Amino acid sequence: MTRPPIRIVLADDERMVRTALRAILSAEPDMEVVGEAATGAEAVSAVRERRPDVVLMDVRMPEIDGIRATEQILATLDEPPRIVVVTTFENDSYVYDALRAGAAGFLLKRSDADALVQAVRLVAHSDTLLFPSAVRALATEHARVHPAPPAWVAKLTGRESEVLRLMAAGLTNAEIARRMEVGPATVKSHVAAVLAKTGTRDRTQAVIAAYEAGFMNAR
Repeated sequence: MTRPPIRIVLADDERMVRTALRAILSAEPDMEVVGEAATGAEAVSAVRERRPDVVLMDVRMPEIDGIRATEQILATLDEPPRIVVVTTFENDSYVYDALRAGAAGFLLKRSDADALVQAVRLVAHSDTLLFPSAVRALATEHARVHPAPPAWVAKLTGRESEVLRLMAAGLTNAEIARRMEVGPATVKSHVAAVLAKTGTRDRTQAVIAAYEAGFMNAR
């Protein structure tokens, strides 16, 4: 059965950047650019109107920046798209804040066409993080570490702790299931428990919370 095309919204205040992204993505048979936005406010409106699967979100835009736009989209839609932050600098604190807000990962503006296309497919069809090693580097550099581990750390079961570490390593539910030799439904249940106990809404936020809690350094 053929999948429907991945619906994409492009949010960047530079028209030339949007034009270039549209040209690359529209050339792919499984992708469709359904909207563009030049400001964060326009991005929120375009997402509500077009209901894309993926948003490529510039982190710095007028009116509302990419971080606030990400927060608004994820907070107000029952089935929000996967949001990928597009940035010039990988160690930008704005990128880290966007990840904390729930972005699925980030791309550098200098990425080549193949990397862009692969990233869109990954976040559209997978439950993994985009570039987990880069997320780890950002967390190490920018995390506002808690002075003491939050209460949720002690509430995780051994299996849930293992699942959280594998999530942070960038494994999908299917890959975690194979690694732990359990069924996918069991992993899905563990992931749901991790999100509930960490008080986070998605995998990215849970992984960021784990780094900030010092969980990833503890054994």
